[in-house]
Amino acid sequence: MSDTSTDEPVLIAGAGPVGMTTALALHARGVDATILEAESADRDRSGSRAIYVHGSTLRTLERVHPGLGKRLVDDGVVWPTRHTRWRGKQVFRRTYDSPGGDGEIPHFTSIPQEWTEEYMHEALDEAGVEIHWEAEVESVETTADGVHVETADGREWEGEYLVGADGGGSTVRKEIGAEFEGSQSENSFIIADVEEVEEDPYPCERLFHYDDPAADGRNVMLVPFTGGWRLDIQCLPDDDPEELSSDERMREFVSSVMGERYADNVTWVSSYKFLQVMADTFVDDNRRVLLAGEAAHLLAPFGARGMNSGIADADEAASAISVAVDARTEAVARDEVELYAARREKAAQYNLEAAGQALEYLQGDHPVPVLRKEVAASLADQFEVAGEYLDDAPYGPHGTPPIVSTGNY
Repeated sequence: MSDTSTDEPVLIAGAGPVGMTTALALHARGVDATILEAESADRDRSGSRAIYVHGSTLRTLERVHPGLGKRLVDDGVVWPTRHTRWRGKQVFRRTYDSPGGDGEIPHFTSIPQEWTEEYMHEALDEAGVEIHWEAEVESVETTADGVHVETADGREWEGEYLVGADGGGSTVRKEIGAEFEGSQSENSFIIADVEEVEEDPYPCERLFHYDDPAADGRNVMLVPFTGGWRLDIQCLPDDDPEELSSDERMREFVSSVMGERYADNVTWVSSYKFLQVMADTFVDDNRRVLLAGEAAHLLAPFGARGMNSGIADADEAASAISVAVDARTEAVARDEVELYAARREKAAQYNLEAAGQALEYLQGDHPVPVLRKEVAASLADQFEVAGEYLDDAPYGPHGTPPIVSTGNY
């Protein structure tokens, strides 16, 4: 073996939340792993990104590294109020006495992804798991006995298993011959982070506003997180997202939607269309590579299924690998990896359809949902259930994938 070649039981491509969770979940099961990350340690991680952490995800993180889930809870926000408006008129508003539930782990917490990743880095340090920075995976070869990986820093790696958690542009996915299948959203969306103000702060509530007059008739969503707000604006079909996301226009939007006191508090803006895709296989032919997170599926954000489902992937990948590395027969090891693929592909398909249902509800022009929304808005004053329908629908169904799992997504 050369000086540039290293043996590791399990290799993980990607040091995002999914890759780091995979490493922590393997460590909790007594399996050593190392992370290969394409970017540098000082990479830019600006933007709140995946702010909504489901209770099932918090419980998973607490289970694989005690204290991690509770830390996110302690530093996150559990907003108490759901609020929905229709063309300037309130159609639903409900405040909960105990919005997070009665348990030690709440139903959710709202916290910037940057904080989540920082706490995960600290957990990895405590566990003694190493991240190799600027080590982008360039090639992957598998055999019945293991995986050979070459990285951009000139090193070669030998492992029993590889978890591809290297994002939507995953090299690992391409190297094993898996391909994305699916569609893209019709409308563009603008997402901005708005820093909180100390004087006269905006109410701590999740707001969805259909055809908001303050945004020239566009759908608007506001979600609080620790230290600020996520502002989502759904573009109209003929909008120019680049023009709308300019500093001047965003200042106008924020001032109109949240008030003049927030006009200069925009800290990050992004515009894009959402992909609704999943890989045609989550594992390689030799059952030595497992795809997880955005390397395996990309979902519209409604219902917050992206990072949450990726962390569920990570935990189940670690569970499968921990059994496979100690298996006494190759058949048992292969079965564990195939079971992972079967379960997580089924979960991804469910989440894809759920997010797609919300996306179609928001951007579709089919007369049935359009009429349903109009009727619900007209009846909301008399029937609370009509307003609650308008409040629930933009996030997709509340159900969970039809698989037995310690996590919901």
